[in-house]
Amino acid sequence: MPIFAQAQGGMGGMLVTFGLMFAVMYFLIIRPQQKRQKEHQAMLDAVKKGDRVITSGGLHGVVKDVRDDTLLVKIAENTVVEISRAAIASRSGDGQ
Repeated sequence: MPIFAQAQGGMGGMLVTFGLMFAVMYFLIIRPQQKRQKEHQAMLDAVKKGDRVITSGGLHGVVKDVRDDTLLVKIAENTVVEISRAAIASRSGDGQ
């Protein structure tokens, strides 16, 4: 009897194995990433005037005006920049 004859489990066993591998990957990788994306989007939607923010480029500033897809952020005295809402990495609450 060949050595590999004992290792054959059939198509059903292989499908179950792949199904279990997909389930593990979903619960360990895909689902947590989707949760983080939803939390980040909720944070972006909650940004308001006066919030302290940090951009993905590392700039710290205070939101001076909120527009549809952009924000005006004061990063220094007499320096206000317009940035995309998607460029906000985190929010730290009131800046006043």
